[in-house]
Amino acid sequence: MGKSLVNNVYFLGGFATMGGMLFGFDISSMSGVVGTERYQDYFGHPSSSLQGGIVASMAAGSFLGALLAGPFGDRFSRKYTIMLAAAIWIVGSIIQCASVNVAMLIVGRIINGVAVGLASMIVPVYQSEIAPKNIRGRIVSLQQWAITWGILIQYFIQYGCSYIQSNAAFRVPWGIQIVPGAIMLIGMFFFPFSPRWLADKGRTEEALEVLANLRANGDKNDPAVLAEFRDIQEAITFDRTQAARSYLELFKHPYSRRVFLGMTLQSWSQLTGMNVCMYYIVFVFRGAGITGQDANLQASSIQYVLNVLMTIPAILFIDRWGRRPVLLLGSTAMAFWLFLIGGLMGRYGEATTLEGDSTTSWAIRDQPTVSHAVIACSYLFVCSFAISWGPVSWTYPAEIYPLRIRAKAVSLSTASNWAFNFILAYAVPPALEHIQYRTYYIFGGFCAAMTIHVYFQFPETKGRTLEQMDEVFNSGLPAWKSLPPPSDKIHHEAADEKVGEKTEI
Repeated sequence: MGKSLVNNVYFLGGFATMGGMLFGFDISSMSGVVGTERYQDYFGHPSSSLQGGIVASMAAGSFLGALLAGPFGDRFSRKYTIMLAAAIWIVGSIIQCASVNVAMLIVGRIINGVAVGLASMIVPVYQSEIAPKNIRGRIVSLQQWAITWGILIQYFIQYGCSYIQSNAAFRVPWGIQIVPGAIMLIGMFFFPFSPRWLADKGRTEEALEVLANLRANGDKNDPAVLAEFRDIQEAITFDRTQAARSYLELFKHPYSRRVFLGMTLQSWSQLTGMNVCMYYIVFVFRGAGITGQDANLQASSIQYVLNVLMTIPAILFIDRWGRRPVLLLGSTAMAFWLFLIGGLMGRYGEATTLEGDSTTSWAIRDQPTVSHAVIACSYLFVCSFAISWGPVSWTYPAEIYPLRIRAKAVSLSTASNWAFNFILAYAVPPALEHIQYRTYYIFGGFCAAMTIHVYFQFPETKGRTLEQMDEVFNSGLPAWKSLPPPSDKIHHEAADEKVGEKTEI
């Protein structure tokens, strides 16, 4: 792998997001088959509760993986933890592909989940630690884009395999999941360690070399490199004056507020209902009156394409727009579309029974105009998430913590994501069966609540280095008032004095 590529922040950040692509693959690996006759027949037509358990088993594994990723990332490095996730993913995919019953399928999904939990936690941390502040949001947002690509690619694989007249219709897509895991495992071997992790481990010469390669084509005397490196060293020096690191300090002043914000942000991202729409899109569209496998698959594919396309504006402009306005507008829009879907289905739907589908107990029948309106609202809901909470929910937690607690704190926030993912994946099929269209009101209410929470509690973080986040959260200003733009003049003047001199570490 060329030296210029492995020192390019965009390439490094983009390739690492294959960890996010694994999550996307998993979403589509189930959403594309849960409504197919082959899957239903082979696994004995799972009840709504059992189907929820099958889907939720991945999130249970991810919860464990996210908690393990914190200490693993600190001890063994961000790089090796990503490689471990890829290896575990390969094992889980093999078991899932070879499943002969529900129990074996669940075991494979749990193992896959551990891999996804590890990757989804450590990849944003790695990205945030290698990216310069002016494009950090863009780099970390690539994680969400990779998830959407994983969903789309696997879904079309599922779509093509649905025409296979054998059990290969679901085994082939599950087996293909091995490919991205293998690529990530091999590719990450050539990538650099995080410069901040190296500095934290006392490997300062290596840290400076990596930082210089990432920022200035290897020039260790570049003023910006020296300024950033000095900030990292000062943060680590301060850290050495503190007590031994532990999970307990995450819940004490001055870190408890930030830890709570990271955990709630990731929890809210699940409570939007977005991943529910991804996992159970077949049931959502059946409730909207779309019947027939081909029609449902085609309608679903449009939603997945929109998910990919609408993430692009967020990637390009998140560092210009900021985090707060994107979150506020996104949750407000999502609440509107969810309430509208619930209202349309409640007004025009009726109790129904579909053969082989106990989950869809309420549907719109023989009213194509209303059905199209519900589907349009579903598409707009996905677009609202893709351009806002999708990318920011990964970016914000990865950037707000000091190095001392970053890995552990991000592991807790990501674990919160997977805890709610598990709860919702398990509970939504019974909810759609028993409370029907009112399910959309519940998620609409969550979106309205998160708008209020973000407005009063989440300060803006764009344009600041990771080492400057203490200024943001310790300023005493309310969240809706931003600090003046940071100035690097002093840092650069100090660094300028060292230009041309031998840097002693």
